[in-house]
Amino acid sequence: MAKVFKRTHMCGELRRDNAGQAVVLNGWIQKRRNLGGLIFCDLRDKTGIIQIVFNDQIPQELFERADRLRSEFVVGVRGEVKERESKNKELPTGEVEVYVSDMIIYSEAETPPIYVKDDDNVSEELRLKYRYLDLRKSKMQKNLTFRHKIYKVTRDFFDSEGFTEVETPMLIKPTPEGARDYLVPSRVNPGKFYALPQSPQMFKQILMAGGTDRYFQVAKCFRDEDLRADRQPEFTQIDLEMSFVEADDVIGVQERFLQKVFRDVMGVEVQIPFPRLTYDEAMERYGSDKPDTRVGFELKCLNDTVKDCSFPVFTDALAAGGDVRGINMNGCSDKFSRKDVDKMAESIKTFGAKGLVWMRVEEEEIRSSANKFFAQEELRRIADVFEAKAGDLILIVAAKPKVVFDSLGFLRRDLAGKLGMLSDAQYNLLWVVDFPLYEYDEEEDRLQAMHHPFTSPKEEDIPLLDSDPLKVKANAYDIILNGVELGGGSIRIHDQTLQKKMFQVLGMSDEEIRSKFGFLIEAFQYGVPPHGGLAYGLDRLVMLLCGAPNIREVIAFPKNQNAQCMMSEAPSAVAEKDLSELSIQLAPEV
Repeated sequence: MAKVFKRTHMCGELRRDNAGQAVVLNGWIQKRRNLGGLIFCDLRDKTGIIQIVFNDQIPQELFERADRLRSEFVVGVRGEVKERESKNKELPTGEVEVYVSDMIIYSEAETPPIYVKDDDNVSEELRLKYRYLDLRKSKMQKNLTFRHKIYKVTRDFFDSEGFTEVETPMLIKPTPEGARDYLVPSRVNPGKFYALPQSPQMFKQILMAGGTDRYFQVAKCFRDEDLRADRQPEFTQIDLEMSFVEADDVIGVQERFLQKVFRDVMGVEVQIPFPRLTYDEAMERYGSDKPDTRVGFELKCLNDTVKDCSFPVFTDALAAGGDVRGINMNGCSDKFSRKDVDKMAESIKTFGAKGLVWMRVEEEEIRSSANKFFAQEELRRIADVFEAKAGDLILIVAAKPKVVFDSLGFLRRDLAGKLGMLSDAQYNLLWVVDFPLYEYDEEEDRLQAMHHPFTSPKEEDIPLLDSDPLKVKANAYDIILNGVELGGGSIRIHDQTLQKKMFQVLGMSDEEIRSKFGFLIEAFQYGVPPHGGLAYGLDRLVMLLCGAPNIREVIAFPKNQNAQCMMSEAPSAVAEKDLSELSIQLAPEV
């Protein structure tokens, strides 16, 4: 077994103050340059790069070994720090270099299939396949260190607030959580299955019934659903629950937590309390229940203004119970061509919109795609709703309310991004509260819980559960950062009768309730405190705060968008013998 040089410094730590010191470094060779009597190498570890130098005054054998060095060789060196004659202003260590007096080669490396540098411009598929090389990059190490700091702040903060970290099971009973479960067969209970948790929801409520009072956990969760930039089949939550609280108590703790995260990890001060918007106000003004408030372009309702117009697109939408709403891209008329507007119309078809009506406000007149249906005075009345001025571009959608909100909510943020108006250095945090308790699922033709079936309704709305459940508001709250939901939670139902009523409105039979939630309902029979909580998507939080384009950049070993690990080649086939032990028989391929 080769000896190890015990390092005295990390590569990225050395500065001019270290000149004259004897140091020991370990790391990977980034590159080598042989200039005859001098060999220069860049030595890299997780903290950065330092230039090391081999000159012809060292023993010949050491110089020859230095000449063998190639990219990604792993070495240890002893030497003296000296000030560089030719300084490199691009590197934090660029004022010094290390003259090597001894070296050990721990391992050699073949030519790597991808470059280990941040600007390698290699495909994500290759980066994930050779993740062990990709992780050596400075940006990846910074992301992992950043994530670690958030873990530490999280644990320190919640400990200081009287929370107890409790691990909940990974193998649980399948329960409806809004997505498909990952199922795990039981060998000792043939034909039966565990599920991997989509969240620790019922267990954290059981902990409240068990007297834990304040629980938190950095929890692994699993959902078998279609993937996207900020979604993975396995993800991490900062999960918490509190007893004897109301919504304001939970929100207050979370505001202090986020303030500490921003201060300790980002060096940024955020002011608390954060603004609050009701769900209805967020939808009316921004077309989204996770509004980005860094820019304006707020939605305006035109229903009363156009109800008697002769434009069938508007009148037909209103007659069908829909809405006519729009946004004013203030001063942006000259920034978007007719072709650009046509692309906007195409982009919102994914939300169900059939078209986009535009109006360009000019000094002398208003031009519109619906000009032939409106007199100038009618167009002016519409423009007045938006307080429009010359140079403004108004975009209008007429359709079902959800289609209108989704389309305009997307457009206002998408166009602001294209105009460079969404600053990553601006952090707009806010709460959205008073969500609907239920929403209607058109595909399944039934009501479903907007959050989950343990969410408490607003007390004043409880009488509506029988008569008009879609009007019932939930005692729920989401925390939003720059148009992205960081986390969400609610005050839970702790009354047995009310919980049963919630299930009944969702169409569950007594047998179904017992089958899916029996142990929780039983626990509630023996006294449970009022309680509420919240869960953050930790991967998403890290992604947003460190400016990564997607959550795969802040997870050490992520899956691709087909839920595959390119490096380990999971998921993989299983031997027939292993399937037989689990009482599983695969259906023949069609």
